[in-house]
Amino acid sequence: MTEAERAEQIMRFIYTLRSRGVTDPAVLRAMEKIDRGAFVTGIFAERAYEDTPLPIACGQTISQPSIVALMTEALEVNARDKVLEVGTGSGYQAAILSQLARRVYTVERHRALISEARAAFNRLNLHNITAIASDGSFGLPDQAPFDRIIVTAAAEDPPGPLLAQLRVGGIMIVPVGQSDAVQSLIKVRKLDSGFDYEELRPVRFVPLLEGMAKD
Repeated sequence: MTEAERAEQIMRFIYTLRSRGVTDPAVLRAMEKIDRGAFVTGIFAERAYEDTPLPIACGQTISQPSIVALMTEALEVNARDKVLEVGTGSGYQAAILSQLARRVYTVERHRALISEARAAFNRLNLHNITAIASDGSFGLPDQAPFDRIIVTAAAEDPPGPLLAQLRVGGIMIVPVGQSDAVQSLIKVRKLDSGFDYEELRPVRFVPLLEGMAKD
């Protein structure tokens, strides 16, 4: 693909995001700057700019770009925020967040995916991301509290350990559902008096699993 063709693809890509309801200028700039093609390899590389989830290694997927954008928008990230992402996957979501936050910590139970994501971050000179092979269902207590937490796998309920690591005033975005067919994207805001829950939209994510994968 020539640079002119890539530029046209990215222009169409951003137009598609706008048509899906993404309006935050900072999120759109981040989506334009971070090339999804850097995170999609092999036979699916030519489909990197389609608004569709795609398979990656370890039986996982890279999320649909419009869902990445809408989740990022709902997270309301500020430039001084420390963000935790649970479920690194390809690293694409963490790369988007790196353009908006002060620091991004991302955890993944598949060591092979962490290695590939770190390599992508290095190629793109993204130096404010710390990628860790760990059981994400327990978060990162040593780095808590976090201003924002985003979970890219579906839990039956918002995980208690992650809620505990959210700063008062912080926001968590998490898919919730007991099956891969019926899930809702939930926005949790931590208040002095407890938690406020807002249901955003139906989604479909892989389940949030405990323990490290046997790669």
